[in-house]
Amino acid sequence: MNELIISSEIRVIADDGEQLGVMTPSDALTRAQEVGLDLVEVAPGSKPPVCRIMDYGRYKYERKKKMGKNKGHTASLKEVKLRPRTDQHDLDFKLKNARRFLTDGDKVKVTVMYRGREMVHREFGYKQLKHVTELLSDIANVENPPRMEGRFLSMILVPNREAIAELARRESASEEVSEVEPVEAVEAELAAGVEAKQAAGDSGAAEAAEAENS
Repeated sequence: MNELIISSEIRVIADDGEQLGVMTPSDALTRAQEVGLDLVEVAPGSKPPVCRIMDYGRYKYERKKKMGKNKGHTASLKEVKLRPRTDQHDLDFKLKNARRFLTDGDKVKVTVMYRGREMVHREFGYKQLKHVTELLSDIANVENPPRMEGRFLSMILVPNREAIAELARRESASEEVSEVEPVEAVEAELAAGVEAKQAAGDSGAAEAAEAENS
């Protein structure tokens, strides 16, 4: 970071995401200091390494605050209510909440509510809960299987802590490295600009030659 960057050339991205191109670390650090920010190496393995101008202190503070919030969370039992024939749109919305509860470390009680003659076809509720179990299987395990209680069919899901921890590690790594656009995308954008300039130059040369011949 800052004066500790030893590469002779680096690709620089501004704090607002603007591509500043390839330059020396000293020039990039000067730009960062002009706006009161830091120069942080975010992709050291790239050629050239990618650095971003950012408020590193604030970035570390926000990460620490987020991690502290997650560690201090007290698990509780949340509930998501469905109907035997809840449509896919409503189901997606409810499962989004269930997924959030589970990743926060909470248990989730999924309940199917029957009304009137819906009790005659209880199998629809069981199918609904089976579908929910499959959709959340990547982060949850079944603690209590489906069970009828009057007109309610319920099951309880618990977080799969290992799977959620792995997901959190991937997101953390993505946040640290992907503070910038993928290097491949940057290089593709730069290559496209070079090709466009070359094409424009070739077209201009052809027009000039045609005019001279005429």
